[in-house]
Amino acid sequence: MDGTTALDSVLQEAHTIRVSTARPVSPVSPVSSVSGSGVDGGIRVDLSDPAEPARIRAAMAVASLPGIRCMCPGDVRFEVFDRAGGRLAAVVLHHGATLSWGHWDSDAVLADGRLLLAWLDGHGVPGPLQEFEAGRLRAQKSADAERDWLAAIPAGLEGTANRILDLSRTGGTPSPELLADLTDRLQQAFSDPVERALALLDWYGSGSGRCSGYPLHEGVPGELLGGVPLADLLAALADPRAGDRHDAGAVRHLVGWRTRPRQKRDVARLPEALRVRLLAHARRSGDSGKQARAERWLAPRLG
Repeated sequence: MDGTTALDSVLQEAHTIRVSTARPVSPVSPVSSVSGSGVDGGIRVDLSDPAEPARIRAAMAVASLPGIRCMCPGDVRFEVFDRAGGRLAAVVLHHGATLSWGHWDSDAVLADGRLLLAWLDGHGVPGPLQEFEAGRLRAQKSADAERDWLAAIPAGLEGTANRILDLSRTGGTPSPELLADLTDRLQQAFSDPVERALALLDWYGSGSGRCSGYPLHEGVPGELLGGVPLADLLAALADPRAGDRHDAGAVRHLVGWRTRPRQKRDVARLPEALRVRLLAHARRSGDSGKQARAERWLAPRLG
């Protein structure tokens, strides 16, 4: 029997399925977080409805056994019982995409993981589908932010994107050699320091836009801005070409964590009109973390 059809053969004999959380449940919160419906200890699904077996078999259809095993405990546990109450199988769903089962040497990739999540949702277990959709949305936002960030890379830095993106993939920090190379390239591409500062502010204002918790590669333009003289930053922000994204980069840079050698002094030297402008930008951003930082750094001091 083909390994990809082994579970389907078992499901043909199924009479009931017990669904429960696969993760350890906290004694403080004994209700299954997987159920999402206040069901303690899981639910039991009767497959006596003639259409029900076909639904679960389609939802658990296996596409492949790629030889890879997820090391996490999984999210949802399915225990399959026959008509006499004997347990036929116990399989665990991982990340809405794969199943683990003792019969297999590796995890099985589902033909359509969302179909199984929809089956769970239809049986009063909406949590896994909600988590999957939230994760998909986060992944899409992350991909959009990376695409936006890549599009904003200044002229002269062509061919460096992968070296910078690798920082997020490996968890590394930009080396002095990388920063020196980028600085040299920028100086060659932008002989005017104000234009150079504008390019860096525009780049730093792209991507996620967050002041903390952002992908490591997004910090590179901030590192480069740390070496830009304050006079050049001020001239860039006063330039008619400076727009909303330049302001975004300036806020991110000036109110971030230790972004300049003399950050407190530099922020104190900002013209009042610029402080007001940048603070207004932070307040409009909808980012509570950025706004809180901007309030601390840029808001007028009383007294």
